[in-house]
Amino acid sequence: MVRGRTILLILALALTPELASAQAMRIGSAQNMSFGDAAGLLAQSCGADIDANCRGVNLDANRLRECLSRNTDVVSAQCKSDYLRAFDAIQKRIANRVTVANVCTREIVKLCNGSTRETSKSIPCLLTAKGVSRNCLQAMDDAGYR
Repeated sequence: MVRGRTILLILALALTPELASAQAMRIGSAQNMSFGDAAGLLAQSCGADIDANCRGVNLDANRLRECLSRNTDVVSAQCKSDYLRAFDAIQKRIANRVTVANVCTREIVKLCNGSTRETSKSIPCLLTAKGVSRNCLQAMDDAGYR
């Protein structure tokens, strides 16, 4: 039961609005890990450590990261090697998703009649539109949209 709660906690972290503005371990153009992969890595490597050392931590990635950092002396070696990588991958994915709005501005406005304030609503259009620039396609790849 506790293990299941930990996995749900980690999956929820991967989908929180603070993080979801961004995904984490695809080898390819930007070596990004998907949100699901990052959550899975955290669950596998750190599930027991989170249960033992971070039980009262709010469902917030920054607080969970801080808790694991504070407890490095009792956290397993596997968790130590993986949790920073997972959180960094999530942050990269967030940054890549923000980049899509900047790189694809022309396409969002001209091809999809959208607004860069609501980039996520324009993604389905961008994925099927003709005339999308290579840079925009690359940004969508890096962000995990394609």
